Formats: sequence, C-alpha cells, structure tokens
Amino acid sequence: MIQLKDMTIKKAHEHLLNSDFTIPDLVEACLKNIQEKNKNINAYLEIFNDSMKEARKLQEKLSLNKDNLLYGIPLATKDNILIEGKKVSAASKILEGYKATYDATVVKKLKENGAIFLGRTNMDEFAMGSSTENSSFGVTRNPYDLSCVAGGSSGGSAAAVAMSSALYALGSDTGGSIRQPAAFCGLVGLKPTYGAVSRYGLIAMGSSLDQIGPLSKTVEDAEIIFKAISGHDPMDSTSVPEDVRYQYRQRQAGNIQYPISNIHRDKDMDRDTDNFRIGVPRDFLNQGGINKETLDNFNNSLKKLESIGYKIVDVEMPLTKYSLPVYYILMPAEASTNLSRFDGVRYGLNVSGNDLLDTYKRTRGEGFGQEVRRRIMLGTYVLSYGYYDAYYSKAKKLRFQIESEFLKIFDSSTGGVDAIATPTTPAPAFKIGEKSKDPVQMYLSDIFTVSANIAGVPAISIPAGVNKDNLPLDLHLTAPHFREDILFEIGKKFEKTNTTK
Repeated sequence: MIQLKDMTIKKAHEHLLNSDFTIPDLVEACLKNIQEKNKNINAYLEIFNDSMKEARKLQEKLSLNKDNLLYGIPLATKDNILIEGKKVSAASKILEGYKATYDATVVKKLKENGAIFLGRTNMDEFAMGSSTENSSFGVTRNPYDLSCVAGGSSGGSAAAVAMSSALYALGSDTGGSIRQPAAFCGLVGLKPTYGAVSRYGLIAMGSSLDQIGPLSKTVEDAEIIFKAISGHDPMDSTSVPEDVRYQYRQRQAGNIQYPISNIHRDKDMDRDTDNFRIGVPRDFLNQGGINKETLDNFNNSLKKLESIGYKIVDVEMPLTKYSLPVYYILMPAEASTNLSRFDGVRYGLNVSGNDLLDTYKRTRGEGFGQEVRRRIMLGTYVLSYGYYDAYYSKAKKLRFQIESEFLKIFDSSTGGVDAIATPTTPAPAFKIGEKSKDPVQMYLSDIFTVSANIAGVPAISIPAGVNKDNLPLDLHLTAPHFREDILFEIGKKFEKTNTTK
C-alpha cells in the first residue's frame, strides 16, 4: 500500500524507478483518497476520467524518462487554468459547463514532462476571496480541521495536496491566493516573480498581479515544479524574456524610475549563501492585529534562521502598509474590466431578457456571486469619471513607490538584504463563516502577502510548526525579482530545522 502522506515528488520518482510501485498504482492511490475524503472536504469540483488511461500509457515509457522527476507524477489543477477539452468554470455559474479549447502554457509544459492531471479544484469564484467560501459549488474545508477554511482563493488546490490526493497542485496568486491557503494547510506555496511563469490560459482577474505557481509538500518540490513551468512565452505579453531575467539577476540596481523594465539585480550567484541577510520590517509587524501564537512562532522562526547562520536585520518599509489599500483599488479595477467579457452572448450562461441590455443584466446578475458583484461595482466606481484620478491614478503612483521601496531594500550596493521575512498570515486558519459577513476582515487576511504582488517580486510560504489546536503556522519570505533561487536556498535549509510534522 502506497503511503501518500509524506510522499514527495522526488521520493515518488525514486520509487517508480525502483519498481516499488507503478505509475497506475500511484494514480490509483490518489484516486482512492479522493473518493474517501473529497465528500467531506470538497477540494475537487471534477475528477478526470482519463487519468488511469494516461498512467498506463506513461508507464510503458518510464525507462526512457528516468531523469524527468515529474514523469508520471499526478497533480491537481485550479479551476481557472485551461486544460484542452476539460471543463473550466473559475468556480462560477456564469461559466458552468464551459470546456477549454486549448491548453494553458503551464499545462502544456507539464504534459510535455509527463505529468498526470487528476482533476480541477475548487476556488473562490474568479479567484476573488481568501477562504474558498465564495465558490458557487460549496466551501472547501481544511483537512487539518473540517470546521475551518482551507484558505483562498486556491483553497481547493491546497486541500487536495494536504489530504494526500495529489503530490502537488497548481494555483494562481493575485494577492496571496497560493501562499495563504498553503499556510492554512501546512504546505509550501510559491508566488513567482511577475512574468516568470506564463499567464496564457489563466482566466484573468487582475492582469498586472496574477501569477501561476505551485503548492507542494516541500520547498524542493516547489523548486522542481517552478523550473518546469517557468520560462518566456511569446503567447503572454507580460512574460519576461530570458536575457532580461538574467540581467535582473546579474546587474546592479540602476535607475529606480523604471523598476519593471530597467532595474536589474547584481548578485554573485556563486557566493556563500550561508551569509544571506534577512530583513524584518518591525514597524510593519508592530502595527497590531497579529495573533499572539503567530507572532511568537515567527520570532521562533527567526531564531531558527539565525541558527543556520543567516543574519537577521531590521529594515524600514514605511510604504508597505499601504499595499492592501492599493491592491483593493487596482485589483477590482482590473477585475471589472476582465469580467466585462462574460455577458451571456459569447459563451457560458445565458439568461434571456426582453432586449440585449436586459439579457446582460439577467445573465450577470444570476451568473456572478455576491463577492464578484461587489468587486465589479467597486472596480467600475474607481475607474469612473470624476474618481479615476482620485483613486486609480493615485494607487498606481503609490504602487510605483512601493516597488521602489523593495528595490532599495534589496540593493546590494547599499548593503541591502537578500530576503524579507514576515508571517504569511496574521492568524491560523479561521472558522468557516467567521469572516464571511465582514469583507474588510476577510481582506486583512492578505496583509502580509499583497505587497509581493504589488511589487512583482517572488515570495514563498513555508510551514513553520503548529499552534495549540494543531493548526499550521507559517513563515513568509520575499526576494528580489527573478531570485526564486534565494527563496529555495533559504527555504530548504529552514525546513531542516523545522521538525514539526
């Protein structure tokens, strides 16, 4: 019998090569767990009926793919990432029954690596939420405590891995939607640098913020997946070419007036990584609102990082506290524009009205949930005449300043740090229904994660123990643009100090 609880990608690969079990055996074990657990957890919206057929086909060619760590490894995919011929709904009634006509680039890359797609996972509708309570198809429960949320918006993907029904999963992160559910479910969650992973085939919410990334059991697994799905994609206009990525990693930070296109990071890739400096924004952490267990655990995590040999230094980031209000202006504005295409005419739900305008109203009124309607209205408001300059333009300017603040903190020429550490979330997973009637409290769940999306830098959430109720606690690390390698380096060493399962 295959023990999936502690099974990682690398371990599974070794077992397959040693003939301890076959790819069909591995897939069957995952499907069995889905059958036993999904009825209570609701991680999956659909289980694909061709995974065993694909497993048997891949088993025949295993000997030719001995160096491919992802070959034959089953995964789950968030319901806003397109897989050709499969349903994709973004957990919304307005897209119920719609089938994708092409593969997302990340899906294509994983197929080329021999990955097996088990099914599509639940999420907050159109990725709008922090608890997966906004899904049109029911809430996803936390495998650690069924009375708690799994986080959001990638709650289904997180729960699928945490309940040992897939070895890893794909999610999307607009303001913390990979990292927060990963934290709530005791997993590793990576938000790559904006432009590092193609968004082609991802149903867009906030186009300048969205990134696809992995949820996994270990940092090493996240690194394996990231290397497989990253890379320049001409089908995505925001995908960054490889030569520019190299310049970001190698050249010294320059003209801060153009942070996205002209700022590059000077870093000796071969230097002693034991001497990394990790910054802690104490002024940001001391604002209050952080659960005591979370704060105590974070301080303990800093001690573990010091025990490895990393230097912990205080850094000042006075603008970072504005990331959340900036996010909740820019994201709804972009979302309202992106969701204007769902009108009941071209695809998806259609509710006929007396005329075309009435059809639009009826379709969108019945097809979109409450949170989606709220954000569409908010986004339309901040983009409207008379309010555009007062809100949207100011938010864009402040976003620029926040990104510049990150660049200064990471500037090696002035003694900057290599990474920034905070908790991932201000508290462990909360009870289902606890915050659903108070949107502002729900939005505050992302207070530590949104700044990485605003600045476009990579960030990772790593398990860092449990609280008195056995709910997972976490550590959040942020690095300079295209320096995911720093996150992996620190994360893997931190994991070795964290013996709590």
